Amino acid sequence: MNRPLSGLKIIEIQSLGPAPFCGHVLTDLGADVTLITRPTPSLNLPGVGLVDREKNAVPLNLKDEADRETLKDMVKTVDALIEGMRPGVMERLGLGPADLEKANPKLVYGRVTGWGQSGPLSHAAGHDINYSALSGALWYSGQPDGSPPMATPTMLGDIGGGALYLTIGLLSGVLKARETGKGCVIDAAMVDGSAHMMNLLLSLMPIGQLSEARGESLLDGAHWYRTYECSDGEFVSIGSLEPQFYGQLLAALNLQDDPDFTHQMNRKKWPQLTEKLEAIFKTKTSAQWCDIMEGTDICFAPVLSPMKAAEHPHMKARGIYSEENGGLRAAPAPRFMPLSDD
Repeated sequence: MNRPLSGLKIIEIQSLGPAPFCGHVLTDLGADVTLITRPTPSLNLPGVGLVDREKNAVPLNLKDEADRETLKDMVKTVDALIEGMRPGVMERLGLGPADLEKANPKLVYGRVTGWGQSGPLSHAAGHDINYSALSGALWYSGQPDGSPPMATPTMLGDIGGGALYLTIGLLSGVLKARETGKGCVIDAAMVDGSAHMMNLLLSLMPIGQLSEARGESLLDGAHWYRTYECSDGEFVSIGSLEPQFYGQLLAALNLQDDPDFTHQMNRKKWPQLTEKLEAIFKTKTSAQWCDIMEGTDICFAPVLSPMKAAEHPHMKARGIYSEENGGLRAAPAPRFMPLSDD
């Protein structure tokens, strides 16, 4: 059950960022991914990178006619191809969707870029931070005190908005191709995906719970939904959104009888109450707050580095991280299990 994509065959054209991560996800799930690497020794590093370790590397010079023909022959027996070049590059090589359709009409041609295959910015350079900035996904990472918006590197654009949407599109396309006998092109743009990921948050707008101003929305600026610094310089996170969870937070902090904290949703008081909680959380270490709050329904967790996260009892119990080549590797996700023990 842990290798549900066994038998799926993919060709990946070597590139950076979301395309190789999509191939990584697919190999974790059991797909057979052949990585077309550049023949230049300095660039030809199959298996060294964490996301390439289970891929079958085949060096080809795609500017060479004979190697291009080799790729076309390889395409005949695969389900899909992944590429992350700027729009038009593969067409100029004679390896665009229309070219490869002749070799395999069922081919699903997966393309991932920052700005998409069309639009005024489609040929402009960019990185994760730019795509999530333009899409709106970066906006609420800034604080009302004027600190600049900054998201976790690679997560919003490269991985969330790019690689995972490409993966979903690719698998959907393969299902349809097996039904109809016709392939398709997947245009996975990081600016599209990071915007689409906003829909859950945007659903708060019609009910008056999402403001453009930072610090005034349901999940942005409340004293009960943020991180706090502890006396040891470490941080903890609180997410006591529901009233019953908020009540547990107040009880743990001995604030249940404080009239200032009575009205949870009074936005005018959020800055003042945040200051009070900042002072309280600085009275104990992160470990002490874990002893008080971890495992309760307060909705609490310490803010950990990946290295410290690997040592946390919950993470260890699930086997989420393992050591590899002097670093860390996260286990494949999601997990697949039988419906019953029978």
